[in-house]
Amino acid sequence: MRITLLNLFFYPDSAATSQLLTDLARQLAEQGHQVTAICGASSYASGCQSVPPSVTILRTRVLRFNRSPLMRVASYGTFLIGAVQKTLRGPRPDVILTLTTPPLLPLIGTLVKYLRGARHFIWEMDLYPEIAVDLGVLSRNGIVARIVGAVADYARRHADGIIALGDDMKERLFNRGIDPATISVVHNWADGHEIVPQPFGSCALAVHYSGNFGLAHDFETIRDAILALRSDPRLRFIFSGAGPQRTALEAFCQNHGLANTEFRPYCDRSQLSGALGEGHIGLVTQNPTTAGSVVPSKTYGIMAASRPVLYIGSRHATPAHIIERFGCGWCIQAGDSAAVISLLKRLADAPDEIYTRAKLARKAFLEHFDRPLALARIISILGLQPPSETLPAETKVMATTAT
Repeated sequence: MRITLLNLFFYPDSAATSQLLTDLARQLAEQGHQVTAICGASSYASGCQSVPPSVTILRTRVLRFNRSPLMRVASYGTFLIGAVQKTLRGPRPDVILTLTTPPLLPLIGTLVKYLRGARHFIWEMDLYPEIAVDLGVLSRNGIVARIVGAVADYARRHADGIIALGDDMKERLFNRGIDPATISVVHNWADGHEIVPQPFGSCALAVHYSGNFGLAHDFETIRDAILALRSDPRLRFIFSGAGPQRTALEAFCQNHGLANTEFRPYCDRSQLSGALGEGHIGLVTQNPTTAGSVVPSKTYGIMAASRPVLYIGSRHATPAHIIERFGCGWCIQAGDSAAVISLLKRLADAPDEIYTRAKLARKAFLEHFDRPLALARIISILGLQPPSETLPAETKVMATTAT
């Protein structure tokens, strides 16, 4: 079949949506489908060192992406214009899959569905306008939020299917009046062959944060805990990545002379296994207002590395549900730095609990969140799963056990 994938970010960008979509494109191409990815020529979070997928990549010229609100809107707008042109001029796809960068991108999928007869699916990476409202960028009852919501819901109601990243996101879509029968939950993933368990180091207990320092993350809670633990030689904190909140957090640690912290740049995917293995505990944070409008994908890499997850956020969010279900970490409400301090002191005294939960994390990952499982689930939702008799035996098992 001819399949078109549409998102601002794609290979070789190392943004999370790029990596996930590249994984899917690679798998579809390996199954013999004709895959075209329409994306921007952005250099956001670039640095991917993997082999490109065997797909056609059509790049549209966009204004350079940055985090200035005005420039972001301009970048999004130029991409949307170019994406419309390329989807309408190229060969007719049988299936078009749109992600949500930029926010109203699924509307192009709706256009292609009705003008060209393609089936359209939406992969909701960030839920709009909810995320903008949750972060205070838009007023919930303001005219912009209502327009964006109406347009987004129009595309959702006319889609052949919607992929949500967790039950909390599915609930938010249901609250917007979207038919739950059209919504399938597929968690984001990591690659269990790329990220493998590493031995625990014998040095100070390390809490490791890797990824985006975005506005949807909570850093105040861990920041206050680090300050309170500044004189405890048993603990250290590693932060790797970039984003709008990194500068403030790094400045805070420098201004307070917090020698128990270390800041590093983004880690290439090929080096992520070793980097995650340097920590004893993987840190995931989330502004509790954003539960369901975003779902932190770094949770799955931490579990793949056989490290327990310390989640700071809402107990109603997907990472909290995973921790509660599988016992693979600890969930602490955002703002409760005292609970973080108490937990880390206890674990420094008795680290056996870390090792127990680490084993549970890897086990749960392999059984529920490994890359082949999620890809099989998405491909099945898109109606692209080849006949079972043509699948390798390993893939058959993974497809039937996907959740």
